[in-house]
Amino acid sequence: MKRTRANLTLRGGGVEDLGIVNGLSAAAFDPRFGEAWTPSQCAGMFALPGVWLTIAQEGERALGFAMARVILDDAELLLLAVDPSARRRGTGRALVRSTMAEAVIRGAVNLHLEVRAGNPAVSLYVGEGFTKIGERRKYYRGLDGEQFDAQTFRRSLSQE
Repeated sequence: MKRTRANLTLRGGGVEDLGIVNGLSAAAFDPRFGEAWTPSQCAGMFALPGVWLTIAQEGERALGFAMARVILDDAELLLLAVDPSARRRGTGRALVRSTMAEAVIRGAVNLHLEVRAGNPAVSLYVGEGFTKIGERRKYYRGLDGEQFDAQTFRRSLSQE
């Protein structure tokens, strides 16, 4: 376990933590935007090589998670969720920084991510040195059929 602030710890996770991942996803992702992964999508990621999960906790309470993968020298932040009650307290930042550090250990030189345009998390990513490199029009489809653009970001890990 890695302690990032007085009461927040980060730990590695696995398939046994799918209940946590699914619960946090349900709390963190507004279904009107169509961003959340299904439980089977999350479970399927653990079968792939290079995937890792980090859980952020206060005591026994899970506050957030990050799921990422590395392929050759590129890493991708696949999914990041923070319980709404824990937002704006450094949990997301700790997860992003932990993902960057682990990606370097695993040999990555860049970290990529994708996020819905207009998602407040964009400011977190930009603040951590990510640069927008592209956009996917109408990538997400919400519950009512409305479509939302996705933005792709990259950060060099050579500073780490």
